[in-house]
Amino acid sequence: MTLHQNLIAGEWVGGDGVANINPSNTNDVVGEYARASADDARAAIAAARKAFPAWSRSGILERHAILRKAADEILARKDELGKLLSREEGKTLVEGIGETVRAGQIFDFFAGECLRLAGEVLPSARPNIGVEITREPVGVVGIITPWNFPIAIPAWKIAPALCYGNTVVFKPAELVPGSSWAIVDILHRAGLPKGVLNLVMGKGSVVGQAMLDSPDIHAITFTGSVGTGKRVAAASVEHNRKYQLEMGGKNPFVVLDDADLSVAVEAAVNSAFFSTGQRCTASSRIIVTEGIHDRFVAAVGERMKGLTIDDALKAGTHIGPVVDESQLNQDTDYIAIGKQEGAKLAFGGELLKRDTPGFYLQPALFTEATNAMRISREEIFGPVAAVIRVRDYDEALSVANDTPFGLSSGIATTSLKHATHFKRNAEAGMVMVNLPTAGVDFHVPFGGRKGSSYGSREQGRYAAEFYTTVKTAYTLA
Repeated sequence: MTLHQNLIAGEWVGGDGVANINPSNTNDVVGEYARASADDARAAIAAARKAFPAWSRSGILERHAILRKAADEILARKDELGKLLSREEGKTLVEGIGETVRAGQIFDFFAGECLRLAGEVLPSARPNIGVEITREPVGVVGIITPWNFPIAIPAWKIAPALCYGNTVVFKPAELVPGSSWAIVDILHRAGLPKGVLNLVMGKGSVVGQAMLDSPDIHAITFTGSVGTGKRVAAASVEHNRKYQLEMGGKNPFVVLDDADLSVAVEAAVNSAFFSTGQRCTASSRIIVTEGIHDRFVAAVGERMKGLTIDDALKAGTHIGPVVDESQLNQDTDYIAIGKQEGAKLAFGGELLKRDTPGFYLQPALFTEATNAMRISREEIFGPVAAVIRVRDYDEALSVANDTPFGLSSGIATTSLKHATHFKRNAEAGMVMVNLPTAGVDFHVPFGGRKGSSYGSREQGRYAAEFYTTVKTAYTLA
């Protein structure tokens, strides 16, 4: 089997490989991917630092052409890359192809942004002096990405980093290296100069730590767990570097008495269980007012009975496997915790067997939960949701905001008054009305509040806030 190597200073290097296993069929090895050492990571950082002066001053047409070429190839190969993604991560083929298309759209967007780089020219408060305000690249950017969106999240970090003239050291999640390797290969062949983009696959405790320890990384953007995010923050403060953190959520989805029941059910089921619940924007807290509660729970149960849980590549599969055994154990542990806490397991939660060995779990729905339970406070990151009964809108809003997280928040209602109030008062970075809490566009800002996020927003033009630094220049006329 071909060994997929790391990319350092424009050269493919690496020795020992690790098998990339398909969670839908653990007998299927997706590929062998090299595991980088701490020395490899340091070499990648040195290569990025060496490449920065030339790349940071490169022409906008050069950057545009490379990003556009990458976008075109990703979109042309969407079926192939989407299948690769679904094989290694376990989300359905429809979702895998959709995520791949989104990655292509992100590169296309930032190819355009290369041609729209702009500053300001202002008069000074003093006579005969001109003021210019410009944005310049930060320097060497470290990128650390999670396993749940193995092509979209790398795309929305790598594309703006390169667009604004930074060089990159990229460490994807060890569990899903295939999609990341593919987009790095595409960018490499698209004409990036040596050292501008470096790929170091491997353990976070080795590769990630070497990145955190290096004074030559000027900014780090990280998506992953709260615990690791705190380590990234502490190490970045030590080196006085910029850092950006996306660390998950415990997103509420509110259903009011006046909601359209079919709309509410579809949005709630999608929010809680699609992508196997493995989305930081997923909703595992469904907050329902008492007038619609029983009808809603019954309708959700019926909808869940119609969901097909199977091999991610099979036509008709709605929900694929959990990503690996460790995550499956975490999900089943939380199901046991919910029962111990007194919540009622109203539907699902059983381990499933399919034609191939894999990590299959029937989505679980708890009722009679309270917002104080662990299943309502802690991010499960699996297809497990709890319904919390409340009296009215005011209590629903209060419960929705009673969380240390603040990424996404949703509401199902036909009331313009309540929808408007919720959009203004939900303590989250993103608010959805009659839509799933998961599912966002590629050209608008992404991010949260409280314990979910730190730093400027990702995606769209707001990405410039992180990947550039502002310079103000004065000139005497």
